[in-house]
Amino acid sequence: MDAAFWHQRWADNQIGFHQSTPTPLMVKYWPSLEVPAGARVFVPLCGKSLDLAWFASQGHRVLGVELSRTAVEQFFAEHGLVPEIEESRYGSHYRAGPIEIIVGDAFGLDAEALRDCAAVFDRAAIIALPPELRLRYADELYSRLPTDCRGLLITLEYPQDERAGPPFSVSEDEVHARFDGEWNVERIDRRPVPSDHPGFIGGVSRLDTAVYTLRRR
Repeated sequence: MDAAFWHQRWADNQIGFHQSTPTPLMVKYWPSLEVPAGARVFVPLCGKSLDLAWFASQGHRVLGVELSRTAVEQFFAEHGLVPEIEESRYGSHYRAGPIEIIVGDAFGLDAEALRDCAAVFDRAAIIALPPELRLRYADELYSRLPTDCRGLLITLEYPQDERAGPPFSVSEDEVHARFDGEWNVERIDRRPVPSDHPGFIGGVSRLDTAVYTLRRR
């Protein structure tokens, strides 16, 4: 579960977590956050997600961060974009239009890097991390987002003893434990994932997905 693990996954094209369409539950629930047009949306551990392009199509600016340069280069190539590339203490910044992706470590982003992020979207970050890193992720990275930031968090729930992650099971109790200190958390959806759904993960007896809204105090 270190950086080399994810680099190897991309090198081997073992990216079953990548979706061929924007996340349906995001498309359904994002409008409820009332994020203003032109606001910047932070997408941690973004891969080459089509969600980035969807946010841009809604009039948002986008800031993603991703360890794999391969993923970032594939994103821009697959969207026919030629990015400008600039180096900073955070990593390599790839920019084209309203979309910027930093090739670097999400934990290396400080409050200055995230100062104008009015919103955050997490579909594949918290569930990609083992328990000890989830704690650090919430305590460190989310605490650097500005006051009044709002977000949408999508998790998976399954009997963790039936399968080793990633993706990991993240319960509602854990979501509250991780975020209640600085965020108002509300679960707005939970539903079973059918066993014949492309997103179902093998080796588990059941799989649910849950959606939460987050609002920074």
